[in-house]
Formats: sequence, structure tokens, C-alpha cells
Amino acid sequence: MAKKPHDPSLLHGHHVVTGPELRATLIEHDERQSKPIRVRRRIIHGVVLVLLMALIASGVVVAVAIMRGQVTIATAEPSKEPVTLCPTAIHDYTPNEKVNLNVFNGTSRAGLARTVADEFLARKFVVGNVGNQETGFRGVAAVVSGSAGQSAAFTVQRNLPGSDYFQDNRTDASVDVILTNDYKALTPPELVDQTPGKLSCPRETRRIVDDSKWPVVPPAG
Repeated sequence: MAKKPHDPSLLHGHHVVTGPELRATLIEHDERQSKPIRVRRRIIHGVVLVLLMALIASGVVVAVAIMRGQVTIATAEPSKEPVTLCPTAIHDYTPNEKVNLNVFNGTSRAGLARTVADEFLARKFVVGNVGNQETGFRGVAAVVSGSAGQSAAFTVQRNLPGSDYFQDNRTDASVDVILTNDYKALTPPELVDQTPGKLSCPRETRRIVDDSKWPVVPPAG
């Protein structure tokens, strides 16, 4: 009796797994494992694409609305810091006796305010408060009034050479004089120019300031 040919795929009655069969099984297993991951990725990509398209569409809609004036973009409010230029009005010289004046010493020179106040009194000015006053202003003197006191301040400046004018929010016609470190003396009475003219404002700013921007601390009381 002829002997059966040997089957290499069988070993003791069991099937021997070949290399190609093993690779095919592993590939099939990997594909089954990776399929859920690919599905999730497709879902994520789809959601991102939808959101991107929605964003682009909304941007186009807003742009069209702005162009048509249907939507306005809020802008910052302009600064409320006063930028009014130095008053340009021509003032007549107000008689000295009609000017109500307060004199303050912004220097370390003892008695300066009292001395200068007495000089103004000798010229018939009406002097009220006299005292010391801290100030950050640097110059000869700061002459301060409200809008109603511009003419009176003009008269004071004609007697106080080199002084700078500032405007605050007071409603009366009083004028404050704050003497600072460069002060030397009043103009001699016989040399005071009484012709009409303009106020002299700070050379650094050339503008009116209100009491919140004024570089001089307002007098107490």
C-alpha cells in the first residue's frame, strides 16, 4: 500500500499557521482596532469644519451690516482734559481798587506773601487772604481766576511781570497770586503798562486748565 505524501501544513494532526496567514490575521485585527479611532477623527474634523464655516459666515454678515450702517462700532470717548487755548480776548486795564486779590507764598522765603500783599495794598488793590501755599508750579508767579476774573487777572499781571495765568472754576471775579521761586519784584508803579492787552499764559502749555489740572493747590477755605 502506497504511503500518503506528507502534508507540511499539518503537524500531529494540527494545522500549522504559516507566516502569510499570521500576517493576514494581525492586519485584520489592527484594522478592527483602528476603525473606531478613524471614525472619531472624522467626527472631530467635521465639527471643526462646521464651526469654521459658521465663524466665516458670521464675520461676513457683520462686515456687511457695518458697511450698510446697520451696526456701529463703539469708539473711546475723547479725553475730557481741557485743551482750550490761552484766552485771546483783549482786556482793558481794570482800576486797581476794583480788583479783589489773595496773595500766597509758594516759596521758602519767610514773610514774602505779607510783603507783597502790602505792596499791592499800597497800590489800592483790595487784598483778602494772605498766607503760605504749597505748589508744584515753577516760575515767577501763578495768577489764577475764574472766567469772570480775567480782566482783573490781566491788571494783576501788568503789575507782576513774568507771571503766568491759569483759569479755574470759581464763579466770582477774585484773583489769587501764588508767588514762586523766580519772583523778584513788582513792576514799579510808574512803569505799569495800562494799555489794553491779553493775558499771559504758561509758556509750557499755552492753555487754560481747570481746578483738577491746575498745578497749584487751591487755598484752604
